[in-house]
Amino acid sequence: MNEILNQLKPEGVWRYFGEILRIPRPSKKEEKIREYLLAFGREHHLETIADETGNVLIRKPATPGMENRQGVILQAHMDMVCEKNADSKHNFDTDPIEVHIEDGWLKAKDTTLGADNGIGCAFGLAVLADDSLVHGPVECLFTVDEETGLTGAFGLKPGFLQGKILLNLDSEDDGQFFIGCAGGIDTLAEVPVQTEARPQSHTRAYTIQVSGLKGGHSGDDINKGLGNANKFLVRFLCAQTAPLSLRVSDLHGGNLRNAIAREASATVALPEDRVKTLLEAVAHYESVLKREFKTEPNLRIQAVEAALPEKVWALDRQMRFCDAMFACPHGVLRMSSDIPNFVETSTNLASMHYEPENGLIRLSTSQRSSVESAKVAAAERIAACFRLIGPDVRISHSDGYPGWTPDPASPILKICTDTFRELFHEEPLALAIHAGLECGLFATKYPGMDMVSYGPTMRGVHSPDERLQIDTVERCWRLTVEILKRIPVK
Repeated sequence: MNEILNQLKPEGVWRYFGEILRIPRPSKKEEKIREYLLAFGREHHLETIADETGNVLIRKPATPGMENRQGVILQAHMDMVCEKNADSKHNFDTDPIEVHIEDGWLKAKDTTLGADNGIGCAFGLAVLADDSLVHGPVECLFTVDEETGLTGAFGLKPGFLQGKILLNLDSEDDGQFFIGCAGGIDTLAEVPVQTEARPQSHTRAYTIQVSGLKGGHSGDDINKGLGNANKFLVRFLCAQTAPLSLRVSDLHGGNLRNAIAREASATVALPEDRVKTLLEAVAHYESVLKREFKTEPNLRIQAVEAALPEKVWALDRQMRFCDAMFACPHGVLRMSSDIPNFVETSTNLASMHYEPENGLIRLSTSQRSSVESAKVAAAERIAACFRLIGPDVRISHSDGYPGWTPDPASPILKICTDTFRELFHEEPLALAIHAGLECGLFATKYPGMDMVSYGPTMRGVHSPDERLQIDTVERCWRLTVEILKRIPVK
């Protein structure tokens, strides 16, 4: 891996990104990357602090002649989304990420790459390590658990940071500067499942598998017409339960709340004389979905024979569950009436997992909106769908996180866009993003902080198709170095 990255420029950024790729850092399991960051700070004789939440702050003094400049915070999150293809044996708790270069992009082997937001961390470390740079007082803030709960940003205490300008290095489009983001809330449910003995007439079992979908970020990619494996699976079950006398014994789909589900499966029992019809229905359904979702050319739906289960779900609960999940919305709920082509409100039916040992199906969804009332309404709409399954369904909402209100007059935005224009002779864009950023929480902790978010180009984040466009890393580095020179006096 080092041999691949050693060929790339800027050397410092790629060196530190290579080191980060070797360190396991799933959300809520950031101990190893935290120790790495603390050791880095000590090794470079920089003021290094870890707060109670686990965030790490490293301070670097101004270079000579720049002491009167405003303090700047470079911010990135330590954790990564851990998604992999079904046949991958990668262990995110122990194994390094394996990478390769393909057509100018850095990619991982069958897993997420973790450039979201490892490359942002690498930028911060490269600034801290490079004594040839010209800058005022710099702080690098590395937060924990951004991907599954924004825990680090929530736990950040007022007064911990000294700078008044924050560069969030967690965006994914070269030449685009983000000054606003959506807020979010998760809606979860526990659905009790009663089981009964498999009917004697049900003499064969098959696992219906949905696979090959692209997946993606439930904010950035929600408006791209991608398929959701959970929705595809329950649509089939709703259509075929009665004609084929299907009885579900197991069901799983999706993984993380902020990733669009790529794979889902259900094991069903059925009478032997209906097996041929099942196989024909599965093949036909795949062709139907491929016509409907031309965005998913690798979609595959198949029925694989399975061991015959002793128990199946009670039919009434099975049908109510499948109906509710089929009715449950997924995707864009409303486009913005203020910003052209901008998603205002969306929802992601992220995961559904049956736990036979607990007699429960656990459901996870994620709602986003740049309008607070619409975010709450979306969560309540999802809860209403879940309640249709039955009065015994237990529903809860996360605390959620706030959006970040755009400030088109931001001084740091002007510095960033002017600098980009002068360096690259291209016109930058100032935008809001439908994904969540920690900036919304920073704004509540540090009112008046001037913030902008940017980064090199990435695609397919939160999926094994995640990739980082190599030449934009060097452009982003040149931009960051020049921005630091241009920070105004206090």
